[in-house]
Amino acid sequence: MPTGPDEATPMRLRRNTLADQADRHYLYQESVQDTESEIDFVEETWAELRDRPAELLREDFCGTANTACEWVRRDPAHHAIGVDLDAAVLEWGRQNNIAQLDAEQQSRIQLLQENVLETLPELADIVLAMNFSYFLFPTRAAMLDYFRNVYDGLTDDGIFFLDAYGGYDAPREIEEERECDGFTYIWQQASFNPIDSMMDCCIHYEFPDGSRIDKAFTYRWRLWTLPELTELLSEAGFRDVTVYWEGTDEAKNEGNGVYEPADVGDADPGWVCYIVAER
Repeated sequence: MPTGPDEATPMRLRRNTLADQADRHYLYQESVQDTESEIDFVEETWAELRDRPAELLREDFCGTANTACEWVRRDPAHHAIGVDLDAAVLEWGRQNNIAQLDAEQQSRIQLLQENVLETLPELADIVLAMNFSYFLFPTRAAMLDYFRNVYDGLTDDGIFFLDAYGGYDAPREIEEERECDGFTYIWQQASFNPIDSMMDCCIHYEFPDGSRIDKAFTYRWRLWTLPELTELLSEAGFRDVTVYWEGTDEAKNEGNGVYEPADVGDADPGWVCYIVAER
């Protein structure tokens, strides 16, 4: 009786696929994060809004602390605090990201395994909540609690930076692929409930040898709208809340990577923007 490829292949060889050798946290950093552009935006926006340099940055939902590391690399005066509940991912960040810093830089970064709803470390000049991480709060009350914690954790002139996404493809059950260096990144919006705006999303990775990491990361979150978020930030106490919208490269008919304050956005199938909330 013929056997399938899985039965016929020795176990030691089956484990030698590119997927087996891959590290999901490394893949995430390569396919999702762009810490240099992110910190460029933070530094440029801070300089436009404040007359003093920012020193302490708090990265909420920091995961591997990749962004916090980028901040401390930029300037000897920069310090960072990363906050996340997941001990394993924090340890990965220590071994793979913080370990790449020199000893002096390492002394300027601290990781806390704490709940962002409750954490209150040293007051920060800047707090970040990126990659839509805060979308995991499913209710208005929970989101308001989080925004109030951030408000309380900032200096008197501190600034809160968030990103958000939307567009008419955002609530659809779709799958999108993007080629990266050595692998394919696959974003799946697996389900959406229009009654409560809760959705299930997954990240998969596929490799040239045909192997895959399915559900490398899974998310259950609420698809928040910009009016909901900006109104909640104001309710939490932030005095100025501004949406920074990406400009358009007319020749390519796509985003140009430049984000500026805006009152009107384009009704695109998909967009990503920044929200800047000033204390």
